Formats: sequence, structure tokens, C-alpha cells
Amino acid sequence: MLWRISLAISCVKLLLVYAYHSTDFEVHRNWMAITNSLPLDEWYISDISQWTLDYPPVFAWMEKCFTYVAAFIDPQMLILDNLNYASNSTIAFQRLSVIVTDFILVYAVIEYAKYYKKISKSSSESEGNNFDPQLVLTFLLLANVGLLIVDHIHFQYNGILFGILILSILRISQDCLYEGAFWFALLLNMKHIYLYIAPAFGIYLLRNACFQSDKDGRIIWTSFSFQRIFFLASIVASVFTISFGPFLLKGQLFQVLGRLFPFKRGLCHAYWAPNFWTLYNVLDKGLAIAGSRLNLLPSNMTSAAAMTGGLVREYEHSILPTVKPFHTFLLTALSMLPLVLRLWFSTKGRNCFVECLSMCAFCAFLFGWHVHEKAVLLITIPLTLVVLDEKSWAKIFLLLSFVGHYSLFPLIYTSAESPFKCGVFLMYTIFSFYSLGKRHLRRTKKDDHFLPLMTVTEKIYLVGFALLHVYNQLLHHYVFRLNSTLPFLPLLFTSLYCALGVFYIWIISLKTFLLNR
Repeated sequence: MLWRISLAISCVKLLLVYAYHSTDFEVHRNWMAITNSLPLDEWYISDISQWTLDYPPVFAWMEKCFTYVAAFIDPQMLILDNLNYASNSTIAFQRLSVIVTDFILVYAVIEYAKYYKKISKSSSESEGNNFDPQLVLTFLLLANVGLLIVDHIHFQYNGILFGILILSILRISQDCLYEGAFWFALLLNMKHIYLYIAPAFGIYLLRNACFQSDKDGRIIWTSFSFQRIFFLASIVASVFTISFGPFLLKGQLFQVLGRLFPFKRGLCHAYWAPNFWTLYNVLDKGLAIAGSRLNLLPSNMTSAAAMTGGLVREYEHSILPTVKPFHTFLLTALSMLPLVLRLWFSTKGRNCFVECLSMCAFCAFLFGWHVHEKAVLLITIPLTLVVLDEKSWAKIFLLLSFVGHYSLFPLIYTSAESPFKCGVFLMYTIFSFYSLGKRHLRRTKKDDHFLPLMTVTEKIYLVGFALLHVYNQLLHHYVFRLNSTLPFLPLLFTSLYCALGVFYIWIISLKTFLLNR
């Protein structure tokens, strides 16, 4: 049954082969051309295209593997100077490469679902209520609407990456700590955004691989093993050595790292991810406008606040202190500190580990430098693994998946794809609320059937998205006719409204993680 679900979802993905794709499609085509046409020592130097290679080496080698098949499909896609090349065969090949690599995710999810069935304490009770935890967990992960939008319309390869992440979490949950460490090290060498959750992995592996616990789960400090920590470090170091070693030998390590961490791109992306810096930017912009209109500020002080023009660049704030990369790193680290301390002293095991890594991703999403809106998936997908166990986390997941998935809508702005993105969003949301409401509400009241697990205020906030959508799609363009004068206003409203919800969700999730015993 689980494989049937995965095949059905794959068929939906096939329908999107010739749908709209973003510039990320050309990015990955160009990376195939780079790895096919240039020697290894030029991969991270080439700037023939603006879409330079900026993922770690293992991902580059995956692109290289794709070229051996691509050469038979359409050799023109592998020519470095063929910028923006997108023949039908090229589109089909790249789309299918995403779908095929998604089966790493399918395998990991099904394996995790089987593992969850074994450890679930309430499986027999659930089956009596016609509730199958395996099916619900599998569907919530594989049919994740964010992944469908980002990978199979917008175009990226997140499916295989989340598959490796879930496989790593699974192996660690099964006490195969060294294998889990290997998979996570491999993941870091495919996409470095997973550094967001490295603190949770590092602390959990150090605590459980290098120390033993008593029968109550408390650390036995005298049990520290130098042999185990050496073996653990050797596994991680070996993966990084194989990945970065060739570039280190060629004296290009800093060139590669410069590509991976381009701090010149500015605090926010062109479309602001709904995080703390959206609220900060809006406050700065509001203060600057108010100060100018009240003649409290020189007129030239508002020019620096023009960060709403849809460009990726560095800028100075007008009123509030200008934020630098170090500030975001420090704030992110400080917000993660109580989380990893809680994980270190926790006796909850698997659940606390998964909750902590989701919270670490949450802190990085909220306070990080140049965060993309797509990074919200790094919170919601791992969090899915614990939503069947605890009501509080199910509520947080429902809120964040609703807000986070809607925040991805601006990525797909074409009218042809709008019905699909709205349809799958509604279907996934309805299924999530229904299944998790049924799981956690033993005696449902009549009004609990509408957005179950939510408070009245939270329900009002979620209903507000309908009004936001009506404004963005109809009122802004056709009633107020502001598209020519304020074209980015719908993006600003979407980012701001989602950011308010995301910040609220972070507060309640922080409280849940730190105070729940």
C-alpha cells in the first residue's frame, strides 16, 4: 500500500513535466554543462554563466553523473555556451531526473514508516479507529505540497536530499549511530544548508555515541570513550576529505568555500522569506516613511530603505541598525544554545532529537543571513516525523505547514499553474487537519471539526489567508490597479503576514520544546 501511494504521487509529478520552471532549471542545466565540459579544477572558477556552481562537491558529482545519460538524450544541453537552452527533450530529462532521484525519499519514508509501526505504542488502538499511522505518515511526507511546488514546478532536487536526511534520522533512531553520521556527512557535502541542523546532530551523536546512560536516561560522565569519538570523527572526516580533498590539493579550498558562502548577496532574498528580518525591514521602512512625512528626518535618509524593489543586493537600513552577517550568525547561535542544552540533558531520545533539529532549522530560518523561503521545508519535513506522537507538535506542524506552504506561492506566479498549486495546497491542508485532528482529539466537539487543534485566534489568522489571497490575485490588479505603481506590494503583504505567523509559531514551539518533559 505504501508503494502504491508513492507511485500515485509520482504520476502526479509526471503531469508537471512541461509546467512552468524557474531560473533554477537553467542553473542545474548549466551545472551539468560545467561538470561535463570543464576539468575538475575549473568547476568552482567558471563564470561563463551568472549561475555559477555554488553547491558542495558531492552534489556537483551527482550533476556529473547526470551528464552520462544527458549526452544520449540531447548533447546540446551540455554545451557551456548554450545559455538558457531548454529543448523539450532537455526539459523532460531534467524533470525526470528529479522524479527518479525522489525514490531515495520514497525508500527512506517507507523504511521510516515501517520503523514507526514497530515502536508505536498505540498502533493497535489506532487500527481499531480505522487510523493507519503508516499511511498517514507516508502521505504527509511524500505528498508534501511544498516539495511538489519547489521541486516539480519551480525546479530543484530537494527530494533526494530530504530522503538522505530521513535515512540518517532513521539510522540514528535505530541506534546505528555511525551509519547515521555517515549519511548526514554525505548530506552536508550535497547541500550546505543542512548546516542549520548540524548542532542537533553533533550534540546527539556526541552524547549517545561517546557516553553511556543509566537506566533513567541520565549521562554517566565516567563512560566517555575516546575510541568511539575517534571512530565517529573518522567517519565524518573521511566523507569531507573525499569530497573536498581534490580541491584542497589544487589550492582551491577557499575558492570553493567562497562560492558556498556568498555573503555579498544581502540580508534578504529578492522575495523576503517570512522571518524575523521581514518584520525588522518593515519596521525600518515604516519608521523612515513616518519620519520623512513628519519632517523629522532628511529626505535622503529614506533612500537607503528601498529594499522592496525585488532585487538581491546589500543595503543599509535607514533608522534601525544595519544588520551584518556576523549579527545574524550570533543571533542564530544564541537562539540555538538552549535547544542543544535541552537535547544534551534530555532522556526522551528519538523524539527530542527530531524536535531539536527541527527547532535548530527554525532558528536559522528565523534569524539567518539571506534565507530563502524554501528553507521552511527544512523545518516542516523533519517535524512530520513526530506529529503522530504529540498533540502539541501536531498543532505546530499544522500551523507552520499552512503558513510555510502558502509563503511559497509567489515562487509560482504563472496563471496556468495557479489552479494546481491552490488545489494541492487545499487537499494537503484538509488531509493534514483531518488526520491529525482524528489522531489527537478523542472526543471532538462540533466546532472542532473546523481547523481542529487551533485556538479561536489561530483560526481567525488562518482564515485571513483567504482575504490575503483575494487581494493578491484580484483586488491589487483589477480593483485598485496598483500593479504598475506598486508591483511588489502583494509580495510584501504575503511576506509580512506569513512572518507574523511564523514568529508566533516559533514562540510556541520554543515553549513546547523547552518546557515539555
